[in-house]
Amino acid sequence: MALMSQTIAPFTGFGLGLRKPHHRAYLEAEQPVDFVEIISENFMACGGQPLATLEAVRERHPVAMHGVSMGLGSAHGLDRGYLAELKALARRIDPLWISDHLCWTGVPGHNSHDLLPLPYTEEALDVFVRNVIHAQDVLERPLLVENPSSYAAFAASTLSEWEFLSAIAERTGCYLLLDVNNIYVSSVNHGFDPREFLRGIPADRVRQMHLAGHSQGPEGMLIDTHDAPVCAEVWALYAEAAQRFGTTATMIERDDAIPPLDTLLAELDLARAVTRERLAA
Repeated sequence: MALMSQTIAPFTGFGLGLRKPHHRAYLEAEQPVDFVEIISENFMACGGQPLATLEAVRERHPVAMHGVSMGLGSAHGLDRGYLAELKALARRIDPLWISDHLCWTGVPGHNSHDLLPLPYTEEALDVFVRNVIHAQDVLERPLLVENPSSYAAFAASTLSEWEFLSAIAERTGCYLLLDVNNIYVSSVNHGFDPREFLRGIPADRVRQMHLAGHSQGPEGMLIDTHDAPVCAEVWALYAEAAQRFGTTATMIERDDAIPPLDTLLAELDLARAVTRERLAA
């Protein structure tokens, strides 16, 4: 609980995920991004060329660390070895912040390599809060927690996802990473109003937003695939998010069918334009 008073200063800028096909471009020249985001696990407990590349990029750009395997929703608690490796990487690159997801990822000895959904109950909230406090104590810094896309909901849930996230932030002092695409995908899959989600989030706790593409799945569901440009509906929702949360660090994620860097930079310029237009309105 000692970290409740620690803060993460707002960072205003637009960035991209640092992905292997673009490493050379980042090494050869400074790119027109305000920060880059890495998948933490890709650089943990490794050396050689990947880490050398990251350190070289870090000399030019601030770096955000984004994880997919902490398992903050696990009833078994957090893996000490994982946290130690994550902390060592953070000490090495001095990130803007460290983030992970509102999910669990497996059981001891087995990682599902997926972001598994939680029931939004008081019991699950207690578990999540305990794990966030543990992680923040070990890492000696506040976390950002991201809303994932989901494809199943629990009948036992007594809270909405935005109420659950808000309670986590209030009880742990953590901050929030809002994935606007994930809000839209989940709203279609579960039939809620994505604007109600935005209204239910404490604006002072948001430090980053994600934008990404998705794919059409079976039976009218949407799948968060990160393999396509941001769609019109997500841009419209992002415009409302920008108006509510102001100029917040925003990045575009692309993890499959990765296009040339110039293509993503052009899409990032759209995010800048949407933000300018909405804030000027």
